[in-house]
Amino acid sequence: MTGTASSPVAPSSTALPAVSPREERIGMLLVFLSALMWSFGGTIARFIHVGDSWTVVFWRSLWAVAFLIAFMLWRDGWRGTVNLFRHMGLPGLGVAFCFATASTSFVVALAYTTVANILLMQAGVPLLAALLAWLLFRERVGSATWIAIAAVIAGVAIMVSESLGGAVSPIGDGLALLIAVMFSVATVITRRFAHVRMVPANCLAALLAGAFAASQASAFAVSARDMGFLFAFGVVNLGVGLAFFAMGARLVPAAIAALLGTFEPILGPIWVWLVHSEVPSVRTIVGGAVVVTALLIHIGLEFKRQTRPARPGVTGLPSPN
Repeated sequence: MTGTASSPVAPSSTALPAVSPREERIGMLLVFLSALMWSFGGTIARFIHVGDSWTVVFWRSLWAVAFLIAFMLWRDGWRGTVNLFRHMGLPGLGVAFCFATASTSFVVALAYTTVANILLMQAGVPLLAALLAWLLFRERVGSATWIAIAAVIAGVAIMVSESLGGAVSPIGDGLALLIAVMFSVATVITRRFAHVRMVPANCLAALLAGAFAASQASAFAVSARDMGFLFAFGVVNLGVGLAFFAMGARLVPAAIAALLGTFEPILGPIWVWLVHSEVPSVRTIVGGAVVVTALLIHIGLEFKRQTRPARPGVTGLPSPN
């Protein structure tokens, strides 16, 4: 007698992937390293003397694309790289759209509002990511994470309070909010679709941003000196940062990934101070201390939680196709 085998039960569309404690620790480290790479942006930018911001965006994006493609070719080979682009699907396109929109909006927002206003909006990214992850996928956010999010928002508010623009710019502040929303959505998508490699999506994001910048740039010629710093701006700051984030954010809860990302605005002023002797204000130091303390305490609690025995059946993420 023959019979038909029952088909496996498909996982719930809202189910999040199971991750082992070891994988989660690796993910946290990778996300922190991405924030570390991104924090060098201000220091590198101070060395670049190019009048047109769109020219900077173009070359930065171009070098980031070159690095990310080289990284994928080294790691996955030619066929593997092509397959990664082919199989990233709608989640990958969504992440690419989010990061391309965020990076482009940042340049435009600077013409209408202050960096402080933008940083204050970005402090809300962990809150937005936590809310989105909970609303869409019921990813639980612990009370310690909510407290850390509140502390981060308060700390960043202290940091930028001296330089907040007095006048409200609907365009600038609207774009700053858009940046925060796009980064939050990209973080949640990366976490939810952990089986999808997002490095090609980030490569596509840089390509889209570069293409848009090319349509706006007044010129592309730069000096050899500036090109050297643009190379570092694109490869180290953007490319390596995106690669680390793509590999790490899939392994940790969206709220924690976004929290770790706030190391970027904290470390940035430190590098500028050490390299360019731009002394941060007292409020920047106090606010930064609040944020760093909150993050370190939260990370310590997370590592303590992960030392507990894993739940039966949790073996980690499935291997990407």
